[in-house]
Amino acid sequence: MKGCDRLLKYISRRLLYTLVLMLIVSIAIYFIFDWLPIDPARLNCTKQCTPDIIEANRHRLGLDVSVMEQWWRFIQGLFHGRVYTQGAECPAPSFGYSFNRHECVTGILAEAFPITLSLALGAFIMWLSLGISLGVIAAKNKGKFLDKASSVFVLVGTSLPTFISGILIVLFVVLKFNIVNPLELGDWHNPFIDPVGWLKTFFFPCATLALAYAATYTRFTRSNVIETSSEDFIRTARAKGLSEKVILRKHTLRAALAPIVTIAGLDFAGLLGGAIITEGIFGLSGLGRLSVKAVTETYDLPIILSTTLLASAFVVVMNLIVDIAYAFIDPRVRQS
Repeated sequence: MKGCDRLLKYISRRLLYTLVLMLIVSIAIYFIFDWLPIDPARLNCTKQCTPDIIEANRHRLGLDVSVMEQWWRFIQGLFHGRVYTQGAECPAPSFGYSFNRHECVTGILAEAFPITLSLALGAFIMWLSLGISLGVIAAKNKGKFLDKASSVFVLVGTSLPTFISGILIVLFVVLKFNIVNPLELGDWHNPFIDPVGWLKTFFFPCATLALAYAATYTRFTRSNVIETSSEDFIRTARAKGLSEKVILRKHTLRAALAPIVTIAGLDFAGLLGGAIITEGIFGLSGLGRLSVKAVTETYDLPIILSTTLLASAFVVVMNLIVDIAYAFIDPRVRQS
């Protein structure tokens, strides 16, 4: 019971810290955008921009009030919805209104997020499965052929940029063997309705992302397993007569994978913010591509602000999940 109480207190404390941190991050983002040497109201003007038009754009974008007032309106919109100028109304949770696209930003994000989530989750599963497996195999066969083969994989994976590997996969695999129709490249297929179409669309983008990450995790897992295998508690387990498989599963991996949980959580959170290069190569309309288009083409401030806040929230929430996972993996964390 005492262990459960400690764990509940630890989780409650981390939840409180996460909530406070998210509020601080959201305020900081609003101040950063306010300090930028660019006037969003002027970017929405044509060459015949007049002071009256600029002021009207400023009012329409909600920039005619203080930064804290802008932030407070955003927080209120998340819980109660918000009514914008020109009669636009966005129900809760409201991330803003895009006057360029004449629709609520929440709807735009809802269309892009499943694509980014599919890409990130698929790549995450691939690189963890491949990276940890190869790392363990290399560590248990240190100095042998399998270890040297994994070193070649690590060298290729870390040396090959994502945009190069992605283009090579598109040209010499996807298009050459006509796996996906070029006109359908990047189309969204619901995995619960059309799993085959979803797999054809997302397998190669996920593999492109997973290649670089898997190489890094292979090297990291190998070094952790080798280091952990020389610890006193592993020698004690061997002295008790436990088999190598049991020692690896119950003792070595549990200690060796604890640091990997932190890195994996942060890497996954970063991908949830949008894998810009991979989405661009495979024509996927995810959060990364949406953000780039809003910055470089449409100068759509509500979308830029919302995607930035969303990406920051992913990182903060994944930090919380990693901390909780650490408490289950390593009892010393919750005891402290």
